[in-house]
Amino acid sequence: MRAMKARKFARRPGRPRAFDTDEALDRAVQVFWRKGYEGASLSALTKAMGINRPSLYAAFGDKKDLFRKALDRYAEGPAGYLREALSQPTARAVVERLLHAAACRQADRHGPRGCLLVQGALACGGAAEFARREVNARRAAAERAIRRRLERAKREGDLPAGSHPAHLARYLATIMQGMAVQAAGGATRGELCRVVETALRGWPG
Repeated sequence: MRAMKARKFARRPGRPRAFDTDEALDRAVQVFWRKGYEGASLSALTKAMGINRPSLYAAFGDKKDLFRKALDRYAEGPAGYLREALSQPTARAVVERLLHAAACRQADRHGPRGCLLVQGALACGGAAEFARREVNARRAAAERAIRRRLERAKREGDLPAGSHPAHLARYLATIMQGMAVQAAGGATRGELCRVVETALRGWPG
């Protein structure tokens, strides 16, 4: 009889998850954004996500896996302005959209300030080395995407012949990362927008 019950139990379909994985991941993004990778404890993550540790591991993997998924989610959502900016018809329009959108997002009063790709690895312990490598790779990928768009602009005559797309891409990345640090320290949207206007006055072409 016990064996029959065991076989019957084994045939039962798995129980559906009792939580929305997208919503839980959005909440994890917020925790990593506010606390950084090292500061986001599993207890803080599970509390914010409304799940227990076994459910977290089953749905998202370990903490490193969750962080990678959170970065992907961030790129699709709050940082989605990068894709929108790169689709603009001119280099000038690309830069205007990119910097203004970054300023608005980073100084948003209704969510975490700054940028997850900057805040996520701000820690001094050895446990943050994984996060530093991960966010550095993502920042480098974003910079390469900007550089490629500017290279196209140069080929099309939309940038002066003597311009250097790689240097300009690094310049833009540096401005955005600097604004992220300023925003995390309390800079307002207006203050960041003035930084953007200053940068645009020096843009070639």
